[in-house]
Amino acid sequence: MLSSRTGPGYGPVVTRVKTAKPTRAFPTLALETLLARRVGGPVCGVDEAGRGPWAGPVSAGAVILSSDDIPPGIDDSKALTADRRDALAVEIKARAIAWGVGFASVEEIETLNILQATGLAMCRAIEALNGRNGPVQPKAALVDGNYRFKLPCDVETAVGGDGLSLSIAAASILAKTARDRVMIEMDAVYPGYGFAGHKGYNAPVHSAALKAMGPCPIHRRTWSPIRALLDA
Repeated sequence: MLSSRTGPGYGPVVTRVKTAKPTRAFPTLALETLLARRVGGPVCGVDEAGRGPWAGPVSAGAVILSSDDIPPGIDDSKALTADRRDALAVEIKARAIAWGVGFASVEEIETLNILQATGLAMCRAIEALNGRNGPVQPKAALVDGNYRFKLPCDVETAVGGDGLSLSIAAASILAKTARDRVMIEMDAVYPGYGFAGHKGYNAPVHSAALKAMGPCPIHRRTWSPIRALLDA
């Protein structure tokens, strides 16, 4: 922003006023705290990883955080480096009230469709919630997005939740790191596709490998790029 000043004996003086850059809000516990009060019990954040890739399972994480013991730096997994995600996953597992991870296989994705398979992975993550004293049953789940999956507890959705809710962000980290480990293992089982690098997503090396070798057992054969190759 510029402002000008004039006066006797000199020309206009231009003053440059700096404007503050907008800062991105970081996730908090506000949404889950309100929901916990409403339902009268613990709330888990839930998020998925791997809905869009051409290969591999879809995963989901579920996390109940303690307001007194939150690992610093939790954020939307997409905003973090792989090393930071891995480090935070260890901290989350050590310090959360409870956490769980669930998967739906490629076969389940093909049979059910990706939306329903994602819901299945979320159910498994919630059912896997474990704390220091054993299994934990949440009263409600705060789920990233706008789709109300049928889960084994009440459900509240939050669009952009992984950037708003610490519990969802923590779940996104667990879902992402768990799925990444599976895809790195699959790289050794099915070499040549580059799974350790792109984790099954669309990438030039992945597309080239598919054209050269065709799909392997963990490719989602109903996905249009894979189906096009099979129909060619």
